[in-house]
Amino acid sequence: MPELLSVRNLSVDFRSGGGTMHAVRGVSFDIAKGETLALVGESGSGKSVTALSILQLLPYPMASHPSGSIRFLDTELMGAEEKTLRQVRGDRIAMIFQEPMTSLNPLHTIERQVNETLFLHKGLDRTAARRRTLELLRLVGIPQPEKRLGAFPHELSGGQRQRVMIAMALANEPDLLIADEPTTALDVTIQAQILELLKQLQQQFGMALLLITHDLGVVRKMADRVCVMNQGEIVEHAAVADLFVRPQHAYTRKLLAAEPKGNPLNPPADAPEVMTARDVKVHFPIKKGVLRRTVDHIRAVDGVSVTVRAGHTVGVVGESGSGKTTLGLALLRLHASQGAILFDGKDIQGRPPKALRPLRRQMQVVFQDPYGSLSPRMSVGQIVEEGLKIHGIGSAAERDAMVATALEEVGLPPEARHRYPHEFSGGQRQRIAIARALVLKPRFVVLDEPTSALDMSVQAQIVDLLRDIQARHNLAYLFISHDLRVVRALSSHVIVMKDGKVVEQGPTRRIFEQPEQDYTRALLAAALNLEAVRSEAVRT
Repeated sequence: MPELLSVRNLSVDFRSGGGTMHAVRGVSFDIAKGETLALVGESGSGKSVTALSILQLLPYPMASHPSGSIRFLDTELMGAEEKTLRQVRGDRIAMIFQEPMTSLNPLHTIERQVNETLFLHKGLDRTAARRRTLELLRLVGIPQPEKRLGAFPHELSGGQRQRVMIAMALANEPDLLIADEPTTALDVTIQAQILELLKQLQQQFGMALLLITHDLGVVRKMADRVCVMNQGEIVEHAAVADLFVRPQHAYTRKLLAAEPKGNPLNPPADAPEVMTARDVKVHFPIKKGVLRRTVDHIRAVDGVSVTVRAGHTVGVVGESGSGKTTLGLALLRLHASQGAILFDGKDIQGRPPKALRPLRRQMQVVFQDPYGSLSPRMSVGQIVEEGLKIHGIGSAAERDAMVATALEEVGLPPEARHRYPHEFSGGQRQRIAIARALVLKPRFVVLDEPTSALDMSVQAQIVDLLRDIQARHNLAYLFISHDLRVVRALSSHVIVMKDGKVVEQGPTRRIFEQPEQDYTRALLAAALNLEAVRSEAVRT
């Protein structure tokens, strides 16, 4: 097959106050028309930096290329003029970014953002663009797309935002699609649908795919060839079948063997109740007309009751848009809601914000999108320290020591506190977000997809870390995730949500081994199918 993209001896350096970081070193690979090449490796290995270099999207001049050539057909992209890059970006080469909330414009509707690329590259009129936008939203599984055209990104779940990004990338039927963790934010059923969709579109249009992922199950299902990256270098390059059967490099064998393991803690069943919710409802109004009258409501959470005890983890699972995250934010009083919410036996539902402030230290959250929740203007040390300063904890020297310890606990070096969020990979940023929550030693933590952006080996480390911290501090966790392997390893009780309601709940073992509802069985079937692919990869 003829080469579509050729990367030769690519190197990327980042300059900062502390010196120069060699993020990518001497990377070379080719992608042919219609082929799928996967870049895999741990967070910080240089996968995303390599992908961003192709479209020259790195923050120049902070980033530089000491060496390298990137040729797309007959066009050299390295150092190309902006006019040339504009003709390629979004048309001939499209990209699905890892963090949709920071990639979508918060001030523009979904329709306007998808339409933009159709206007720019296809010259469609408004009617044709709307028709094409609806078609794309249906393709990527957005429910009731007609009602979502006027929605803003913050009104969609994390998975729905990622699907909008995929629709935008596919709008112009590109020759090459760069997919940076395209299914990270998606639940297992939608993940399978999106992967199948990408395969179908690839076959239909002869599109090449550069797939960046930490999920080896996805690699085995999707890719033709694999490049394994570690510390900015490609350490192994092979056909998929050869790599999974005969991995040559020790680092590749480590990746194949990594997955969350262990069992949830076994705290007393009658441990004190930390967080209790009864019949909680969160309804968002739908307004229409010139006067913006309320004509209906989106019932994001519709009568949910849950109890989280000290030392226990309650897992919340369900498809994107089922209300998982909204429930967690309602319990923290970050969303207005109806129903009773009790923290440590005391009703906090009616308390004004000022009265809640002393409790905020005891209730923390780790958000799904770490880049969106970390201030780009603050150093990592300032971000982790901020809660300590607000609550008046310790002297400056004591806070600095606590920040260093928190970073070490989540697998980052203490000197990382002098750097900024943009200098870290997506997985490393998530670890910073976890450190920020845990440094305050809270009693109740809402963990909203805390491992979804992490590679498999780091997922296992974070699960072990969360379990260890929970055992030492008797923490209560509400663990929101679409990854049922992680839920099974960490949660003692599981709630299954759909369309804002609880369809089933009970002990984790019972839910996994004897599900009572068809919806739960469908979720498990999709998860176990992917797990079987991963397990086969490890065995072989």
